[in-house]
Amino acid sequence: MTVAILYLVLGVMLAWFGGELFVRGGVGIAGWARWPTAVIGVTVAAFGTSAPELMVAIHAARDGVPQISLGDVLGSNVVNVSLVLALVLCFSGMKAEDSGVLRDWFVSLLVPGVLYLLLMDGWFSRADAAIMMACFFAWLFVVISHARAHAAAHKAHNDAPAQKIPVGKMIGCILLGLALLIGSAQFVVHGGRTIATALGWSPFIVGSVIVAVATSTPELATTLIARMRGHHDVGLGNILGSGIFNALFVASVAALIQPYKVNLPEIMPSLFFGALTTLLIIPGPGGYIGRFRGVLLLAIYAAYVMLSMGQNTAH
Repeated sequence: MTVAILYLVLGVMLAWFGGELFVRGGVGIAGWARWPTAVIGVTVAAFGTSAPELMVAIHAARDGVPQISLGDVLGSNVVNVSLVLALVLCFSGMKAEDSGVLRDWFVSLLVPGVLYLLLMDGWFSRADAAIMMACFFAWLFVVISHARAHAAAHKAHNDAPAQKIPVGKMIGCILLGLALLIGSAQFVVHGGRTIATALGWSPFIVGSVIVAVATSTPELATTLIARMRGHHDVGLGNILGSGIFNALFVASVAALIQPYKVNLPEIMPSLFFGALTTLLIIPGPGGYIGRFRGVLLLAIYAAYVMLSMGQNTAH
């Protein structure tokens, strides 16, 4: 138990330093490329911090249990909004300053519905995965097009160099930060799983709650540090982008490797809470998301955990 606690502490420390480097490098790249910081958050930061979920998907599919990946993905998406973003909002509200945030919010809201329609036949086929992949790359194309238009407009009004920091140094910060974030998730997953087993918790609870929270450690560190540095759009974009990347890309990877049966009633709570929490973070007037929403989201997360534990007890 003591070693597991040390793993948790080490994981949190690595996540903090990794998030600091990752945000610094990402914001620097955004300035150099004249891209909105929200685009860096919704692409580079989101894809990077979702690396643990991608690793889980690949290993689970290879081990013949791809259902673990879908549970981790859907659980992580709920955790990212109702716990990670909620904790940040409880400290202080956030302001979405880029118009693309509303677009990404709308896509995030559609994702649970798309998953339901594709999986309602009880089977996650390669055709379903191909459709989800196509949706993902279509969204990514729109995001990059928006970024390029923003860069062109910025360049037309300001021909001065956007960044004096060497690009190589910024990329180094991103890569080192990403490595620390991925490493932190591994430590937290191992420590959390060991503690949960020692407490006698069931494998279902370990997977749907502990692993989902653990693999969201990078998102928590990145979002919190981005908020502390005043880069609201990086943090919010990270959460929205992670959800889209997890559901449309990561879940599809596992199904492409090995199609599998889906127990629709089992995943319905995660789909429902995923849509509900996304609805609650729509930016208000002026793009502001207030602290009260953080409190409300935490209450919803508590209800989600209780429902998951209740289902496990019934099972």
